[in-house]
Amino acid sequence: MGLHIRSGSVLSNEPNPPKIKHLEDSLRKGVNIGQPFRLFCGSGCMPVKLGPAGVPLSCKGRTIVEGMDDIISLGLETMEVQTVRMVAPQHFEQYWQAGVLAHKTGFEMNIHGPYYTELLGNRLQRNRSLAKVEAALQAAKTINARHVTLHTGHYGDVSRGQVANGQVASVFKGIVQRIHDIWNDDEDIYPVFPWLKDGTPAKIGVETSGRQELWGSIEEVLEVVNHVEGTIPVLNLAHIHARGHGRLRTSEDYGELFDQVRETIGTKEFYCHFSGVEHRMGNAMHYTQIKKSDLNFEPLAEYIIEEGAWLDMTLISDSPLLEHDAMYMVQNIEKARHRQLERKAREDRRKALAAQANISPEEMAAREAEVAAARAKDALANVQPAVPAKKEEKVEEPKAEPAKKEAAKKAPAKKAAAKKAPAKKAAAKKDAKKEDDNDDLFAVEEDDDDLF
Repeated sequence: MGLHIRSGSVLSNEPNPPKIKHLEDSLRKGVNIGQPFRLFCGSGCMPVKLGPAGVPLSCKGRTIVEGMDDIISLGLETMEVQTVRMVAPQHFEQYWQAGVLAHKTGFEMNIHGPYYTELLGNRLQRNRSLAKVEAALQAAKTINARHVTLHTGHYGDVSRGQVANGQVASVFKGIVQRIHDIWNDDEDIYPVFPWLKDGTPAKIGVETSGRQELWGSIEEVLEVVNHVEGTIPVLNLAHIHARGHGRLRTSEDYGELFDQVRETIGTKEFYCHFSGVEHRMGNAMHYTQIKKSDLNFEPLAEYIIEEGAWLDMTLISDSPLLEHDAMYMVQNIEKARHRQLERKAREDRRKALAAQANISPEEMAAREAEVAAARAKDALANVQPAVPAKKEEKVEEPKAEPAKKEAAKKAPAKKAAAKKAPAKKAAAKKDAKKEDDNDDLFAVEEDDDDLF
């Protein structure tokens, strides 16, 4: 490859690759990776790292290094590289550049293995799947990944339960052994991959599935992880929600899930995927943006802030909106944190007032509740008199319509009367003429009298 090392710069064929140099400059100017999330959780809380599954949609360039630049500028601190079906050999150069940059900056890189694997299939299907997994493991070494997420696939002809779980555990033991061999392959490559010398191998993540015909319920995943060292459960919360017929709705639901994992395998480290999901009959149909799903993020944000001090969580946005929904999750965590601070401020104020009044905080809370109820009652009383007036107005409006109808009925009568008026006038004129004629006749008769 013609690689060389330069002190103070990133390893590359060029003295200072422009994309990496730009990102290093932005970091030197004060972009503190992860700072927002330590502010969310406080000094006593484990950090929660958020990032998108892939290069952000808003990124002008489509390389991983450019994607890292955009992610860091948004205040996020992790990403998951997607290999989809197969790892492309031409991508290994940018994988390596991203790995060196992640090693220097402390940025957490992760990788998702091929989506279509059949680890419970026949020998041919299993060997094909393991070849894809091998390429993903090599990419994980190159990119300095901390987690490698893998799917298991359909049950196939294997019966569910202990038989399927035992076969899956056997396959993942081999995968874990293989990642250790890759990480400790050759000491001569340490100058090119400096993270291999002192770092630990990437952890193999076993992901929960979202369909009933696929291996990967939460119970199955936990059983395998509990028996295979070097693996961790990947909690795809959208899949768990769909497979559980809408299981995750409140912060208590999330608490039960995390407690189940902690009690089963005894871990505080969680690697999670989150997205909206459309589901039917216990099967995930497709991902959606979070706001258009019945899987809400607000309860999870509340749990993280209120009870998640023991968590060490990496949270990946699987949403079609990627970084947009990742930032939406950030906003919800901020809101939950603000609500917590406001509640604590109210509690501290109540305690201070209770101490001044020589009563307990509970009694002070009861008084505040009585005052609030009285205010609400007064407000309701002030609003009530205005309600009948509105009803009367509404009742009067329909009466206007019959009046209009009557006026409409009278209008033709008026027109007819108007037409009859000229006729009456003409008849009156005729009568007047007749009277004039009669007068003439009488006038003649008078003349006749004079004659006699």
